[in-house]
Amino acid sequence: MDQTLLLNASFEPLQVIPWQKAITLLWQGKVEVVEFHDREVRGVSVTIRLPSVLRLLRFIRASSGKRPVRLSRANLFARDRFQCQYCGTRHSSNDLTFDHVVPVSRGGRKTWENIVTSCVPCNRRKGGRTPEEARMRLVRPPRKPLWAPVLTIRFGLGNAPVSWRDYLHWTLEFEAERSL
Repeated sequence: MDQTLLLNASFEPLQVIPWQKAITLLWQGKVEVVEFHDREVRGVSVTIRLPSVLRLLRFIRASSGKRPVRLSRANLFARDRFQCQYCGTRHSSNDLTFDHVVPVSRGGRKTWENIVTSCVPCNRRKGGRTPEEARMRLVRPPRKPLWAPVLTIRFGLGNAPVSWRDYLHWTLEFEAERSL
């Protein structure tokens, strides 16, 4: 994993960025390297250790939930808690698909309010019908989430490099307390 954790000037985690963007920010003088990966990238005349953690030199105000959450595969799985919204069973991301509640063939759109996660058997059973026509009930109605940026960073944290743990510690502790 050659991604970089980007911290605000206050050491608050902001987001995870590709290593290419990390190098660009470094060359632009907008960040300082806090931790490195054990890997290097080499050019014809330069060798650069890949940054693992970067800190912005200027503080930026983090969004307070006013920026819309992007409709993406990972965000849909997180919103629906890796659970089929028809039968209620939990699955890995490999065993889940997406289902348009109102089928596209009937004017259904690609929106937060019309897409849910579904296991393959339930998706096949529903087919090109509405849940009512297929006599299937949704576990919970699909809604647009209102998440803080921390949740985006928290997603997939099990694969995070060891060098990130010092900077995500408070977030993890807070999330653990909140789930009690």
